[in-house]
Formats: sequence, structure tokens, C-alpha cells
Amino acid sequence: MKIEIFENEAAVAGRAASIIAEAAREDAATRGRFAFAVSGGRTPWAMLGLLAAKQVPWASVHVFQVDERVAPSGDPDRNLTHLDASFLDHAPLQREQVHPMPVEISDLATAAESYSAALRELCGTPPVLDLVHLGLGPDGHTASLVPSDPVLEVADRFVSVTGVYQGHRRMTLTYPALDHARRVLWVVTGEDKAQALAGLSSGDRSIPAGRVRQEEAWVIADRGAASRLPGEAKP
Repeated sequence: MKIEIFENEAAVAGRAASIIAEAAREDAATRGRFAFAVSGGRTPWAMLGLLAAKQVPWASVHVFQVDERVAPSGDPDRNLTHLDASFLDHAPLQREQVHPMPVEISDLATAAESYSAALRELCGTPPVLDLVHLGLGPDGHTASLVPSDPVLEVADRFVSVTGVYQGHRRMTLTYPALDHARRVLWVVTGEDKAQALAGLSSGDRSIPAGRVRQEEAWVIADRGAASRLPGEAKP
């Protein structure tokens, strides 16, 4: 796991946007496609806004979601609502290049399998995303892989549905989907994430984030989030 520390959220967002843009250019040139999945959060929305303005081979890009709350279209709690406003309304992407999680379907198990099928159709079986962007919660959750939820033990599906967490059920990529990604980009800001980031960096499997494969993983964090890292990793 590679860790880079920056002064503030804006610098983290800028660096993360540059990493994604560089990966997109590289993969479009070598494989003809760049498929990546994004999580929610304040710093990621800034990151994606910056990404939309970069030189990227947009015709080769496909965008998936890491997770989504089960809520109506346009709901402010939906990641897609903010993804549209910060990124999709500004990047030159066609509808068929954007793959929202179908959380408005009443049969959520069927909806999850449908999303898994979309991943497999574009990215193979098992689906290999070129990059997955992940956040980190103060409780150590990532994606919607939350403490004590049965979704943590799902090993035979790439997409699943959680129980209620902070007021919503959620659809999420599972560990098998995350662990097949070519790159994992963690974007972590805020002192309230410091303990969780220390656990992630040490591979603490007692937190959900610590169970994500660390090979080809890159952490971009601010000073607050990095404040409890071991001495050699501190800024």
C-alpha cells in the first residue's frame, strides 16, 4: 500500500483526480477502455469535479458505482445525485457509459444481480475494474461494507444489499469485486478518520476496510486523517 499525505482536502482532491486521469489515459491506450467505480463523499465530489476538466479519453471511459443508498431518484442522500451534479453533468460521457446502481427496483436481490451482470458484461468474469475509488468511515467501513453486516461474509456475489445503516439499506460492491480491481484508490480526509486509517494501513481485519486487498492500493490523505499513522508514514 502506497500512502501520500497532503496539507488539506483540496490538495487531496487534486492529487486523486490526477491519478484517475493518468490511469484512464494509460488504460485507454493499452486496453482501449477504462472502467472505474466511484464512492460518495465531500472530497470525492470535489475530486470528480476536477477530473471532469482534465484531458481524458472520455469515449473509452465507463463509470460504475461502488455503493448506493436505497432511496428515490434525486434524493439528496443518493450518491448518484451528487455524482450527477459534480461530474456527470460536466464530463462528456454518453448515457451508455454511465452505470448507476438500480436501487429503485423493488426486488433488491434481482437488482443486485442485474448490476453484477452489467459489471461482468463489460469487465469479464470475474469483473476486473481498472480502478476502484474507496472512502473510509470513522467506524472503519468502506463502500457499504459496514461493521457486523452479513454482507461482509458474501463471497459468491460481486454485488449485494445490506441491512439498514444510518437510515438506509444500501447496494454495494462486495469484497470479491473490490479485490479483483487492478487499482484501489483510497481518498481519506478528516481527523475523525485517523484511527480507521491507522487500522487500514496496518491491515487490521477487525475493521471492514482492513479486509480489502492491499496490493496495488494507493491512499491519498490529508494531515488530519494521517495523524495516527506510524511515524515512518506520517507527513
